[in-house]
Amino acid sequence: MSNRFRLGGDLNVNRLGFGAMRLPSKDGMGGPARDPEAGRAVLRRAVELGVDHVDTADFYFSAGGVVRANTLIREALHPYPSDLVIATKVGPVIGPDGLSHGAPGDMRGFVEANLDGLGVDRLDLVYLRIGAMTPPHGESLAERFEALAALREEGLIRHLGLSNVDTGHLAQARAIAPVTAVQNHAAQGDEADLLAACEESGIAFVPFFPVGGGRELDDERLAKVAARHRATVPQIGLARLLASSPVALAIPGTGSLSHLEDNMAAAAIVLTDEDLADLS
Repeated sequence: MSNRFRLGGDLNVNRLGFGAMRLPSKDGMGGPARDPEAGRAVLRRAVELGVDHVDTADFYFSAGGVVRANTLIREALHPYPSDLVIATKVGPVIGPDGLSHGAPGDMRGFVEANLDGLGVDRLDLVYLRIGAMTPPHGESLAERFEALAALREEGLIRHLGLSNVDTGHLAQARAIAPVTAVQNHAAQGDEADLLAACEESGIAFVPFFPVGGGRELDDERLAKVAARHRATVPQIGLARLLASSPVALAIPGTGSLSHLEDNMAAAAIVLTDEDLADLS
């Protein structure tokens, strides 16, 4: 199985990328700020280690918006390497009252905020994110996706994706414009039909929280295979994800250089048939 994937047929990326959510704050969105220089150092090292796909969002920021993921990415990596793909998400609004979601008319403002924050004229990949942590079954995304598709026609967006969706949402969106990638929770457990639809159409499947979302993974099967490879449990979790499908991409995130090194080492782990049987 190849360790690379062509997003949208034209953006050739390493299947093991990097998620920027934890760069501004170790506690996730809206938590106490991390040292910005530590975040910039992680980003620079990620690119040195072969990362050419960074996943971010304008709403990834620390308490009070003091440290923002997009700002760190621009400061650390701009002017960007020619092969670097930056994906972002729009839809959620993080405010004093918690999480809400933008209307179709808000999509242009969301996109322009990402363009400005990243310092680019066009975004490589923009996901429409809906709902909270599980797909809002039966909710229409048509008008919001149509608004993003219009911005794609203007040239502000190269490719479109979906986040936190089900197969019905995917079909609805594809009737409007091409979908390049789907980003859902790695541990929802009901992704088989969605993954199959992605495989059939060559759409990338990019789970978020691929190594537990900051929680320690506790799985005897993972531990058994990890011992066999002299690897860590999170490394085997990443290796299993990459082995699960040729369209699967991983975007583990961290604000730690040592965790970054560990995560990237997972790309070198080749799981055997015995490993996969033990993990099934």
